[in-house]
Amino acid sequence: MHEQLSEKEKNPLASLDQWEDDLLERYPETGYNPNGKAKSAFRNYDAPPRDTVRDFYQLNHRYQTLDFVLEKEAEYQPGKRGTKPIWQAMEFLNTLVDDSDPDTEMTQIEHLLQTSEAIRKDGHPRWFILTGLMHDLGKVLCLYGEPQWAVVGDTFPVGCAFSEKIILPDFFSENPDREKPELSTEYGIYEPGCGLDKVHMSWGHDEYMYRISKDYLPQEALYMIRYHSFYAAHREGAYTHLMNEQDKKMFQWVRAFNPYDLYSKSDSPPKVAELKPYYEDLIAEFFPPEVAW
Repeated sequence: MHEQLSEKEKNPLASLDQWEDDLLERYPETGYNPNGKAKSAFRNYDAPPRDTVRDFYQLNHRYQTLDFVLEKEAEYQPGKRGTKPIWQAMEFLNTLVDDSDPDTEMTQIEHLLQTSEAIRKDGHPRWFILTGLMHDLGKVLCLYGEPQWAVVGDTFPVGCAFSEKIILPDFFSENPDREKPELSTEYGIYEPGCGLDKVHMSWGHDEYMYRISKDYLPQEALYMIRYHSFYAAHREGAYTHLMNEQDKKMFQWVRAFNPYDLYSKSDSPPKVAELKPYYEDLIAEFFPPEVAW
């Protein structure tokens, strides 16, 4: 579907990090700031074009339909893009060059290592450290040709009514699922308390990386990966009517991970060559040598 879109419709943001810039404006409060850096200084673009964020969400809310999500779930079944080691996938992600990020000139691998090293410094379990290393690896979707609005952005369920607690909810007026009665009620195609595992989430790097990792990591880690962009739920309290007790319990881990995701960047680059042996051992503890992508 999206192959016919213009370049602006595919990629309205100057940078993938503009979405995170917007997150920091929406959710500036946190008890975690390892770098002592003023929150206003993170991703501080000179006169950032705020309309690009609106353009992004207009496209995201228009095109993230149930049919689109089902199409992507089928297209990105693990193994359809071969196999590769996790570290090799990180090096592949490293080819995603972002010259517009004002926070850092670091490579993608260095950013992933900053997140995991901040978690490691705080003494969290090894699976938690590994989750920090891997949570953004799903952004390789950009390298597969997916538009920004199908890679980043706040995530939300499709197949039921869109919550007013999702960012810029008025843009859902352009989503064709709004015209389908069976998809526009509170529960839609789902049952009360059915559990989020039975709910189709909008497509992006979170869902893709969850599908790659689901056979290897503990449930706590999988919740962090799959729902770290589900701000309507873990920050606004929406969609509890679809959650089961396990979801409600596991979301404490999503909330614990969120500050590391938002505030782990610093001006001191990690020493990749020195850290690589530790992380290759950590990866090998949970993953086979080759992983299906």
